[in-house]
Amino acid sequence: MAEVTDADFQAEVIGAELPVLVEFTADWCPPCRQMAPVLSALAAEESDRLKVVQLNVDINPLTTNAYRVLSMPTFMVFRGGEPVRSMVGARPKRRLLEELADVL
Repeated sequence: MAEVTDADFQAEVIGAELPVLVEFTADWCPPCRQMAPVLSALAAEESDRLKVVQLNVDINPLTTNAYRVLSMPTFMVFRGGEPVRSMVGARPKRRLLEELADVL
């Protein structure tokens, strides 16, 4: 799964043609680590409809603060350069897919 930074967020997320699921994550966050295999599977299975990336909040404070992310993991879906959905907390893959159904 790709990682994005403050420096390339504009190009990789805002400018993306596909909807983008961004996981705001941190190395010290156990639920974030729990989501890694779920997001990797989602990225592989939905690669034609959805781009999945991670942003480390500890080393990318500009983007984290710009979107007022306070809890990890926070998931945001961007479509057409705008955030269209925000979800907080780990969740099973099935539930994540259900929550993403209307934005894909």
